Amino acid sequence: MSQAARSILLVDDDQEIRELLQTYLSRAGFQVRAVGDGAGFRAAMSAEPADLVILDVMLPDEDGFSLCRWVREHQRFAAVPVIMLTASSDEADRVIGLELGADDYLGKPFSPRELLARIKALLRRAGFGQERAASEVLAFDEWRLDMVSHRLFHHDGEEVILSGADFALLKLFLDRPQQILDRDTIASATRGREVMPLERIVDMAVSRLRQRLRDTGKPPRLIRTVRGAGYLLAAQVSPRPHV
Repeated sequence: MSQAARSILLVDDDQEIRELLQTYLSRAGFQVRAVGDGAGFRAAMSAEPADLVILDVMLPDEDGFSLCRWVREHQRFAAVPVIMLTASSDEADRVIGLELGADDYLGKPFSPRELLARIKALLRRAGFGQERAASEVLAFDEWRLDMVSHRLFHHDGEEVILSGADFALLKLFLDRPQQILDRDTIASATRGREVMPLERIVDMAVSRLRQRLRDTGKPPRLIRTVRGAGYLLAAQVSPRPHV
C-alpha cells in the first residue's frame, strides 16, 4: 500500500501541536485527522478506523491510557499501531502505556522528524507476516495462531485478541522456535527500530505476550529468559488445518 493511502488519527489537546503535526505529516504524504479530546477520538475512530493512532497521555476528558485500552479491547482496531506521547521524564507513563498495548512512545518535547521515523517503522511492521500461505494456522504448545486473521485460540476454546505488536512478536518467536532472540532483533522486527540504551520496550512487550499466553509462572515455561542474551520460545511449532 502506498504511503499516501495511510491514514493517521491524532488526539492532543494542544491546538498548536495538532496543527503542526497535521501540516507536517500531511506534507509527508499521510491523511491526517486531528481531535482534541477522548470523545472526539472515539467518534472519529468508530466512524473510520485509522491505519495508525497517536495518543497524548494528558487529555481534558479522559487520559490516553483509557483510550489505548479501548482500542485494544476491540477486534476491529486491535492491530492498529499506537504511539503514545508522554512527559519525557515520566517512566511510569511509558511502562503503563506499553502494558496496555501501545506500540511505541515519544517524550515531549519531541522532534516531528523522529515521530515520522517511528510512524514509518510501525507501518512497515504492520505488514509483517503476510508472506505466509493464506490458509496457514500455526500450532504450538496449547495454542493455535491463524496467520491471516491474527486470531489466537487456546485449546479450551478461548480466543485472545492480539495487538499488531503482540502478533509481530509472537510470529517472530514462531518463525524461530528454540532459538535465542536478542533484544535488538526483537525490537527491529516488532517496532522497526533498535532499542535505545536502558529502554524497556522489548521486556515489556515480552511480558505482555506472556500474559496473553498464560505463561506467568516463575520462571516462565513457554517464553524463557536467557540471561544476558535474550529470549527463547521453548515449544515445537507445526502447521495445522485452518481454524
